[in-house]
Amino acid sequence: MLGAMPSLTDSATTVAELRERVMAFVRERDWEQFHAPKNLSMALSAEAAELMEHFLWATPEESRSVASNPAKRAKIAEELADVVIYALEFANATGLDIAASIESKIAANARKYPVEKSKGRSAKYTEL
Repeated sequence: MLGAMPSLTDSATTVAELRERVMAFVRERDWEQFHAPKNLSMALSAEAAELMEHFLWATPEESRSVASNPAKRAKIAEELADVVIYALEFANATGLDIAASIESKIAANARKYPVEKSKGRSAKYTEL
């Protein structure tokens, strides 16, 4: 979706820089007019489904193998990028702060899933 750009890495790139790159890409194409929260949330869901398609019918162990398969890894990376790009653009379009939202959600999850009750368990918080 973003075309050829200099190499970025997670360890050297901020969320703000990624948001700016996505915003520049969208603005260059005059796509902001199409990027209502409804449309972006639907596009995000569609791209998440495309990511899931790579693992459809695989066992958890098989899914780890699929994710590490060099022949499939590039396609999986493309789908992950699409998901993150749409999430970043959703944040741009709505003015939501991603880091603040994540911090708030992790704090809420920490209350719902205290370590002493949830460590090593996949049960929903209502079942702990």
